[in-house]
Amino acid sequence: MGFAVLILTIIVKLILFPLSEKAVRTQLAMKLYEPELNNIKVKFKDDKEGQARAVLNFYRENKINPLSSFLVLLIQLPIIISLYYVFYKGGFPAVNQDLLYSFVTAPTEIDMNFLGFIDMGGKSLLLAVLVGVTQFYQMKLSVPPMPPRVEGKPSMKDELARSMNVQMRYVMPVFVAVIAYTISGAVGIYWTTSNLFAIGQELYLRKKFAVERETIDGQNRGDNKKLNK
Repeated sequence: MGFAVLILTIIVKLILFPLSEKAVRTQLAMKLYEPELNNIKVKFKDDKEGQARAVLNFYRENKINPLSSFLVLLIQLPIIISLYYVFYKGGFPAVNQDLLYSFVTAPTEIDMNFLGFIDMGGKSLLLAVLVGVTQFYQMKLSVPPMPPRVEGKPSMKDELARSMNVQMRYVMPVFVAVIAYTISGAVGIYWTTSNLFAIGQELYLRKKFAVERETIDGQNRGDNKKLNK
C-alpha cells in the first residue's frame, strides 16, 4: 500500500508538472521584475487604484500570473482529502470488492506496513517529521526572504507582508507536520514525496530559467553591438 501511494504521488506530480513549471517561472519572473514593480509602487504611492491597475497591466504585458502557485496547491487538496477518507473509512486491509471497477482485480493480500515498520493507516511520527523538514526546505526555496527594513516608520502593508512571509517559511511546515501526523501515514508519504519532487523540480527549473536568461541576455548584447556598429 505504501508503494501504491508513492506511485500515485509521482503520477500526480508528473501530470501537474506543466502547471508547477508555470508557477515556478512566475515566482522567478516576479523576483526578476521586482525593481520595476517597486518603481510602480513608488510612482503611484498616493494612488492605490492607479497602482493596482499599473501592476495588473505590468503582469499582463509580461505574461505573469501571480495566482498560479495557489492553483497547484488547490488542485492537490482534493487528493489529500481523498487519501484521508480512503484510509480512514476504507477498512483496509479488507477490500470491499463491490466498490472496485470491473477491470480491477481484487488483491489477495494488502500490506499496510510500508518498508516493514510504517503503518499506512495509523500515525507516524517519522513521516510527520519528514513532512515538516521537506516542507520547510520547499518553502525556503519557493518563498524568497523579505528585503531588509528601510529606515523610517514601517507601513502596515510591509509589516503584514513580513508577518505572512515568516508564517509561510516557519509556521506552515510545523502546521503541515501536525496535520500529517494527525491524519495517517498515507498522507505523510504523499506529502513527503510531493515535497521532495517539488524541491527537485524547483532546483531544475531555476537552473533552466537561468540558462534561458543568459541566452536572451547574450542575444540582446549581440543585437546592441550590431546597432552600435
